[in-house]
Amino acid sequence: MNSAEISVVVIGRNEGQRLADCLDSVRRARIPAFELIYVDSASTDDSRELADAAGAKVITLTGGRLSAARARNAGWRSTSAPYVLFLDGDTILDSDFVVHALKALKDPAVAVVWGHRREIRPQASIYNRLVDLDWIARPGYTEFCGGDSLMRRECLEFSEGFDANLIAGEEPDLCRRIRAAGGRILHIDVPMTGHDIAMQHLSQYWRRAVRTGYAYAEIAARYRDTADPLWTAESRANILRGSIYIAAIPAAGVIALVLNSWLPIIALAVAGLLVAMRTAFLARWKHASRGTLILFGIHSHVQHIPILLGQFLYFQARWRGTGRELIEYKKRSS
Repeated sequence: MNSAEISVVVIGRNEGQRLADCLDSVRRARIPAFELIYVDSASTDDSRELADAAGAKVITLTGGRLSAARARNAGWRSTSAPYVLFLDGDTILDSDFVVHALKALKDPAVAVVWGHRREIRPQASIYNRLVDLDWIARPGYTEFCGGDSLMRRECLEFSEGFDANLIAGEEPDLCRRIRAAGGRILHIDVPMTGHDIAMQHLSQYWRRAVRTGYAYAEIAARYRDTADPLWTAESRANILRGSIYIAAIPAAGVIALVLNSWLPIIALAVAGLLVAMRTAFLARWKHASRGTLILFGIHSHVQHIPILLGQFLYFQARWRGTGRELIEYKKRSS
């Protein structure tokens, strides 16, 4: 009989040393009786061997479409503990998070608990710095959590777990179904995980934003005509903003040619900077550095373009009646 109180489910694909560090952080954390499961999505590195050496039960996914949702389902369904801690293989678990999360779960209405995720190496690249600010959210009851969280097993069972057909957005989708059944999602004001996004190139940044757009469109389409239309507002806002941003650049260029003047292009640049600075001002509670905040403001608007492309790819796939494989942006760990 399994006596574990918590099942720790770590998922990964080609995480290498990042995975080894993640599993080591789990072993060092303050977690009452737990079992450790690693679900591998067809890695081509030594991830499975590293997990086995760390004492984890290793589950390997083969065939079919790979996704984080499919991996997490394989993990929690292989266990029987009353609580399931989900971690991505590129994270470091804070040693005290589980203790705080279990206290929060003493409230029977709370189904899911998550804390603060921050980037481990924000100084490594401009993209790491920007994503670090993306993770920051105010504590309290929320609509959904991210990939790292502690969940009641019974909530996973009655909701039938993650939707393996989704290539992204599986956590908001699950949380939406949990909330519909009366469960609450709680973001507590404590560190949860350090994350290593390892983003060094514009192509990685672009693909990550495209994946976000695909998720926006798919989730919004699923719940648009319901009482809780998750991500419908975000999807529509992105379509409007992304379209304006894409149209504004060539429009300014054409006007500049007609007028034989740089003023339209300068005016567009100034307007864009003012909009970015307004966003930076509103996000000033996230960071003390004005430079970082201005970069974050620019990022918050520039990303609407690849996000819009991601939405277009979803609508294209739906029109063709085809699914889409996992959109990866991370490189294999060295």
